[in-house]
Amino acid sequence: MHRPLDITEAMDWESIRTMIEGESHVSGKTLHNGSNCQSECGLWICTPGKWGYHVTRDEVCHFLEGRGTYSNASGDVIESTPDTAGLFPRGWQGAGPVHETVKKACTIR
Repeated sequence: MHRPLDITEAMDWESIRTMIEGESHVSGKTLHNGSNCQSECGLWICTPGKWGYHVTRDEVCHFLEGRGTYSNASGDVIESTPDTAGLFPRGWQGAGPVHETVKKACTIR
């Protein structure tokens, strides 16, 4: 993916179904989708709102734009700001308020 911050044409994926506050909407661009969806990578864009988050597969991401806070019951907090890298391990659950539209490059496996 070349110059991901310049990508404006993204596929409409859906509104988030686990909303707590607001109405976040997700779009993105898929670069790879492995057989049986066992792995995938691409660009993910999410508008502001607060929603429940449950990771079903390991996710490594590099936040490129926007701002969000992801926290779980154990007190772990990932503050996403531009140029932050993060790992959400399989089974991670919490809440993810997006304060400003987030754009991230991610790999899920």
